[in-house]
Amino acid sequence: MIILASASPRRKELLGTFVGSFDVMPADIDETPLALELPKEYVARVAKEKAFSIADKLNIDSNAIIIASDTSVVIDGEILGKPDDLDESKRMLRLLANRSHDVMTSLCICDSRLQRVVTDVVTTNVEFRNISDVEIELYWRTGEPIDKAGSYAIQGIGASFVKSMSGSYSAVVGLPLFETAKRLNEFGVQIFQENNDE
Repeated sequence: MIILASASPRRKELLGTFVGSFDVMPADIDETPLALELPKEYVARVAKEKAFSIADKLNIDSNAIIIASDTSVVIDGEILGKPDDLDESKRMLRLLANRSHDVMTSLCICDSRLQRVVTDVVTTNVEFRNISDVEIELYWRTGEPIDKAGSYAIQGIGASFVKSMSGSYSAVVGLPLFETAKRLNEFGVQIFQENNDE
């Protein structure tokens, strides 16, 4: 059994590209960064805590593989979370406009008994074009930025802001597929077999 420790429809869709059957169990943890915590350490810790919180809820005899992930937009060392309102969205998008930033996405895969735990952090560099205040307000009205780190979705209308990208597109969306497939293979999950079993 495979469990995705996320409520994100984007991660569910991405995992579904090569895993035919899995359960979804959202992890409810405190995602507040710790004092002096570096962005890379932060995203790795959050994914691990998500996975461990699900493992903690499972029966001791469970034979599940748990997949957890976390995505942060980072600029000038600042972690940009999800905007609470239009003003915060404006601040974030103004920071990102006409500059490049890093999107850090962590992956944690473990067995339900925590006998085996593997983690990865994938960093993708994204460069934005200039964005006007009018565009930011119109973008906010679409509802797309509300639950997105950095206040944009690369798989949606927010793609119109992206001038260039170097790295993993799927990681920016929310789940690094190359690393996920590689790690699942290490746990004995063959993705081609998963799809053929449907």
